Amino acid sequence: MARTAKVSRKTNETSIEISLSLDGGSLASQVSSEHASQKTGGQEISVNSGIGFLDHMLHALAKHGGWSLSLTCQGDLHIDDHHTAEDCALALGAAFKQALGAVKGIKRFGTGFAPLDEALSRCVVDISNRPHASIDLGLKREKIGDLSCEMIPHVMESFAMEAHITLHVDCLKGFNDHHRAESAFKAMALALKDAISSTGKDDVPSTKGVLM
Repeated sequence: MARTAKVSRKTNETSIEISLSLDGGSLASQVSSEHASQKTGGQEISVNSGIGFLDHMLHALAKHGGWSLSLTCQGDLHIDDHHTAEDCALALGAAFKQALGAVKGIKRFGTGFAPLDEALSRCVVDISNRPHASIDLGLKREKIGDLSCEMIPHVMESFAMEAHITLHVDCLKGFNDHHRAESAFKAMALALKDAISSTGKDDVPSTKGVLM
């Protein structure tokens, strides 16, 4: 069964459209983006949130997670980046949960380590239906591009809440905040890819016998 989802999220602050396939492949809707698009290796990725560095991070998340992803957002960036960044993460988390479907026949737990030059990040994830996030990136700059550094862990937290997963992300070392953030998103991608990989069994990975 194809693990795909389409999500439309519209508020007075943002209007977001997402198409997601957790296993790559072609998307029915594909839009062009100047700075975060790719069509290689069986994946189609196009991200246009209006915030360049956020596009870069979500592009990395999709690429290294093995996803195909189309995301567009029209947000109130004349105010600041908060609503756009948060809502994109919430909508993407909802799409992830919808595409994954029943938590059955997957590993459930996943771990990822990703370096980027001097930076090294670790992510551990549990597809638990218990939303929780613990994020420690140690970012020091006020902004990277047009994305506030305080919003970077909040993007991860927002994704975890809507995806209904337990997410731990730590940047273990590094002095360049761009590298620290990017290695964290790549580690998250690898952990999610690991967690949702098939076990070849048709069982629920829990002693409870159910993960709603």
